[in-house]
Amino acid sequence: MARRTNDFQAIRSEGGLLPPDLLRRVLDSKEKLPGTRSEDYGLPQGERLNDMITQSWNRLRKHWAEFRSAAESLPEGEAGTGLTNEKWNLPLLRELAFGLLPTSAGPEVGGRTYAINRFYGPVPVHLIGCGLSLDRRAAGVRGAAAANPHGLVQEFLNRSSGHVWAILSNGLRFRILRDNQALSRQSFLEFDLEAMFAGEVYSDFVLLWLMAHATRFTPREGDRPETCWLEQWTKLADEQGTRALGDLRGGVEKALQVLGEGFTSHPKNAALRDALRAGELRLPDFHAQLLRVVYRLIFLFVSEDRTLDGQPLLHARDDSESAVTARERYAAHYSTDRLRELASKIKGSRHG
Repeated sequence: MARRTNDFQAIRSEGGLLPPDLLRRVLDSKEKLPGTRSEDYGLPQGERLNDMITQSWNRLRKHWAEFRSAAESLPEGEAGTGLTNEKWNLPLLRELAFGLLPTSAGPEVGGRTYAINRFYGPVPVHLIGCGLSLDRRAAGVRGAAAANPHGLVQEFLNRSSGHVWAILSNGLRFRILRDNQALSRQSFLEFDLEAMFAGEVYSDFVLLWLMAHATRFTPREGDRPETCWLEQWTKLADEQGTRALGDLRGGVEKALQVLGEGFTSHPKNAALRDALRAGELRLPDFHAQLLRVVYRLIFLFVSEDRTLDGQPLLHARDDSESAVTARERYAAHYSTDRLRELASKIKGSRHG
């Protein structure tokens, strides 16, 4: 199968919001990323983050077991919003320091009322039942009828003022969303709670705790939501992405030089050398051909690494045995991921 876009089992970053490189920096104490000290999470002096996270994990494992046991009795097609919130969503958010989160009337923007009835300061918190999808509408279900729950929250963020970040959860998946005007593509950070707790993936829970803690959303300057830690981290990620583009430009230039020298010096490419000497192949045309090769490789790299709705973008949505076998064979023998791995490990001669 195609290489995952990150190193986490139960975490999915879409649309460049809080990308995997930033998530690794949050986890790495050596990075000393702003906002990652114990006191930045509101812990008393002398209290260690790791100890607090472990205690939360142990308490939440019990809540998860009770929630899943109770959810098994839900009739098929039942949303289960009340059960999910009581047994799981709200206990989880309390562990993340959100407090009680009482319900309130849905906010109105531009004459439309949004069925979002919980807020943590300026942060909408949309909680639905485990019987509902975050990405599909459900007729007659408040908070999922007019639009799919993700679309509802995203539209509210985009249309309202004073609201930048939001939380969305159905108990099985937990998403962090941000005001995003690029409506052609979803942008969010998702934690697969079912995979995390059923699979005992404590390492990913650590990141959930660090990224979704209430202090990450709390404005640090007055009532301005854009001053929260998540916003600052997003800006750091953008700066890192800008630097990465600069690195990519340098990498393309180096690739052109290496490929050009390799093709022209290879013993079996006498015809190429003759064409260049005779002017039959102009240098600008040769450069354009090399550039086409480089960008085709980059396109393949990105296509193999990218996922859409949790599925590899390069392969068809097909879980049949033959399709799975084909993907495995591609990954093992034909993928650029394998090529990159070999290139990083094997030191050969100029020509192989």
